[in-house]
Amino acid sequence: MANKKIPNAIEVRGAHVNNLRGVDVDIPLHELVAVTGRSGSGKSSLAMGVLYAEGMRRYVSALSTYTRRRLGQTGKPDVESIEHIPSAIALRQRPTVPGVRSTVGTSTEALNVIRLSFSRLGSPRCPNGHQVPPTLKIAQAMDLPNKAGSGMGMITCPTCGVQFMAFSAEDFAFNSAGACPDCGGTGFAKTLDESLLIPDQTKTIREGAVASWRLPGRNFMMFVAQQIGIDIDTPFKDLPDDQREMVWNGPRKKYAINIPSKTGKIFHMDNAQFENAHAAVLDSMATTTNERAIERLDRFYRFGVCPTCHGSRFKPELMTQLLAGKTIAEVSDMTLTELGQFVDVIYKQLPADMQELAHAILSELTQILRPLAELGLGYLQLSRVGNSLSTGELQRIQLSRTLRTQTTGVLYVLDEPSIGLHAANVQGLIDVMRGLVDQGNSVIVVDHDPAIIAAADHVLEIGPGAGALGGRLINQGSPAEIEAAPDSLIAPFLNGTADLIARPQKTVAELAKTKHYGVTVTDRFNLHNMRAELPTHAFSVVSGFSGAGKSTYVFDALVPALNASKHKPAPSWTTDLERGGIRRVVAIDASPVGKNVRSTVATYTDIQDKLRALFAAQPLAKERGYSASHFSYNVAAGACPTCGGTGLINLDIQYLPDMQEECPTCHGRRYKPEVLDVKWENRSIADILELSVDDAIEQLQDESGIETTLHTLHDLGLGYLHLGESAPALSGGEAQRLKLTAHIGRKLTGTLFVFDEPSVGLHPLDVQVLLQVFQRLLDQGGTVLAIEHDLDVIVNADFVLDIGPGGGSEGGKIVATGTPVQVAAAKSGHTAPYLREELLHYGIIKA
Repeated sequence: MANKKIPNAIEVRGAHVNNLRGVDVDIPLHELVAVTGRSGSGKSSLAMGVLYAEGMRRYVSALSTYTRRRLGQTGKPDVESIEHIPSAIALRQRPTVPGVRSTVGTSTEALNVIRLSFSRLGSPRCPNGHQVPPTLKIAQAMDLPNKAGSGMGMITCPTCGVQFMAFSAEDFAFNSAGACPDCGGTGFAKTLDESLLIPDQTKTIREGAVASWRLPGRNFMMFVAQQIGIDIDTPFKDLPDDQREMVWNGPRKKYAINIPSKTGKIFHMDNAQFENAHAAVLDSMATTTNERAIERLDRFYRFGVCPTCHGSRFKPELMTQLLAGKTIAEVSDMTLTELGQFVDVIYKQLPADMQELAHAILSELTQILRPLAELGLGYLQLSRVGNSLSTGELQRIQLSRTLRTQTTGVLYVLDEPSIGLHAANVQGLIDVMRGLVDQGNSVIVVDHDPAIIAAADHVLEIGPGAGALGGRLINQGSPAEIEAAPDSLIAPFLNGTADLIARPQKTVAELAKTKHYGVTVTDRFNLHNMRAELPTHAFSVVSGFSGAGKSTYVFDALVPALNASKHKPAPSWTTDLERGGIRRVVAIDASPVGKNVRSTVATYTDIQDKLRALFAAQPLAKERGYSASHFSYNVAAGACPTCGGTGLINLDIQYLPDMQEECPTCHGRRYKPEVLDVKWENRSIADILELSVDDAIEQLQDESGIETTLHTLHDLGLGYLHLGESAPALSGGEAQRLKLTAHIGRKLTGTLFVFDEPSVGLHPLDVQVLLQVFQRLLDQGGTVLAIEHDLDVIVNADFVLDIGPGGGSEGGKIVATGTPVQVAAAKSGHTAPYLREELLHYGIIKA
């Protein structure tokens, strides 16, 4: 039989997902393929919406109906045909943020191996205090069947002969059997703070001395106290001891009371139950699930490290079992790098007959740690809380898990894996992606970093613009071919011909004349007695290795110190605050805008409210008695009755993927048909919401209130967004700029804007737009500070504060400060050489 030719490319024909306009493309298999293009051009639509969606769908369709029902499924993408697509795995731009019970140890699965190591290779302690050395016999006892009479876990102490039960791997799990009894395995305890229950003891109970009695449903408690015989008109501090004790800890009893109203009426209650100051909070906390109510109740609690387990999360009795002389808490506090070195120590501490068993267990740990080290995460502690990790760190942990599987023939789709990655780590990421290709896989990476694009085998450039102006394949080929393409938007950044400086920068002399703001961090994570000062009315960047301490300085110290007030004091680890005239702080991160499908660009800004008022003023609306509420799809008066104002209906079709269909009543327009009868300039409100910002400027140029916001959105580089576009679906960079709309155009003297990696998801051309937005904030009297890794942003700063030199215990020091050119000339830290190379590449400095 003749050999069939093995396919060497994925063939996509007629892709129409989102703004893709019938894209036809052949994408090489078994290569590293980079997809680039401006924000909103359709890169992720091609990579995630077409390639991943179809690769995943075809894989899942081969599974049983039961398994398919259990898995999250994707629907069939809007494509005419796709040939030769492998099964796909995706790493999304925004991984799910872990909960408080997740740590680096649990999310990397390293802690699973460590728990097993403690139970099989550890040294237990007998009830009489004798430390039993590790033996193969102990390991065998731990491996007996887990049933009564099997003797599983039973150890005999060689010193005193007592038999006892050793700890199993499950006993070392802080999310189950091994949890500290006082904090439940979270490492943090919250206790009622009595100083917050009665904050001002000079007040009387009638004046509201007992703050917990002001909670909803407890405003009658002072009348119950009065009925008991407590004086409610004497300052609390002057009450007799027995009355004060009654307020603090009195028993629950029911009393008949009379409650006078403001109008003079008397309301009688036969069974008003007394709740003391403590119980009022505790009972409320026990019965509520409402997030807002819990937040209100949390104000009465003091949060701190659990005094029982000292933050380790583990039961104190687990500390008797040792592994190479270390407790489980001590091993958990190791960094991933230290843990790798500790593996050798474990081998040396074990007898010869246990080496084979140790290898079987510890080789698994080494396999987990190797890709994490390659991805530059060696500085992370195992005990680090998962929700404190940056997006880039979460992505790389996710990527490390896929690397361990050593698959072949899989399509990996990576969406912006360079997020949160210092330039020094980018080469490590490239090596990892190359490793996946060398294993026989295909890798498609959506990214803007010129270093990643230049390292690819093949490049797809989508564009030329965003939204309706994008969605086409404008260039395809090797990086060298893209570099030479005359219409390529990324080429000038690959070959160094782009004009990189996008704003007027301050000179060294100008910076010397400005006021400064800053704070000293006494002791917080890896920052110890570190003081940094930054210039006001300037654009400053805090740079440095991942885990160096940038976020700790900015978001744990500087921002809360500047925001401190009488009711919310500055953190205990800050001192010597210098304001430099800063009176207000606006912190803007890349978190999604809006919470659900009902939130759009128009509702997030003031456009929707003004459109509603505009349409309510039309003659037909007045004739029908329509108010502004009728032009909201979030209330019954205006919402389509079939879809409730979402424009979509969900169909659960059992083992097939749930289908989202356009609403058959409103056809995706969200409103009742009769509401859409009302027209302005021959357009309904749904017609207006379908316009892009730039198109709406032309249509609404005479509506001054709306036109101002539209121009602001255009100036922020968001002109391609549709007014009705889902806000939570916007990229991190788009979300940050949308959050700025309320501030543009105002006087901003004394205002500090703080950004956390504002270049996330931005093409180099969009970075230049962002820098011009920063300049507008400065021109309006503001000050701008950004944590950033993107060299294009750092080069454009007035002042750079570089923290490092490494991450974790190797960081926490100021390694260089000054203008970008001054920092590039520094001899220390990881940022300087890459910054110097960037300045040379664009001809800003000479070799």
